[in-house]
Amino acid sequence: MIIMVLGLPGSGKSYFAERLAKRLDAEYLNSDRLRKELFPKRTYSDAEKSKVYAVMSQKMQEAIDQKKNLVLDATFHKKISRELFTNNTKGKIYFIEVWAEEHTIKERLKKSRPYSEADFKVHQLILQEWEPLEEVHLRLKSTNENIDEMLQKALEYLIHDTRRYT
Repeated sequence: MIIMVLGLPGSGKSYFAERLAKRLDAEYLNSDRLRKELFPKRTYSDAEKSKVYAVMSQKMQEAIDQKKNLVLDATFHKKISRELFTNNTKGKIYFIEVWAEEHTIKERLKKSRPYSEADFKVHQLILQEWEPLEEVHLRLKSTNENIDEMLQKALEYLIHDTRRYT
């Protein structure tokens, strides 16, 4: 099972995605962590972003070939970045979009995070470029108190949906 968790910086997607991967006993791949591994000095150029997504897509194909579950975690804010994954896969991809209210995002982005360097200005830039997800997906609101509820809704969504395809 391949699950793409997407959302804007500060939405809570990485906090959620990492916990979802643990619940599913899935591998977890985070674009910010991968970027730090690939590029000691990050520029966030289009070429750098393309390399990160290309490596993520390659790792997704490896997981599919090995019949492993994988949770992919990135903004995936443009349709073309999502198509890199959806056009090149042999299996079904499940989409989960995480969002939060602006005041929550501002609060979160003030804090230092180990892998992400995004601040509220970056959030606003990505929001302006955001291309809505057209694929069937689950949309979860993130607060600072509802991680268990989010995980439960995601598990129910995935279990229900996988039953339709077996």
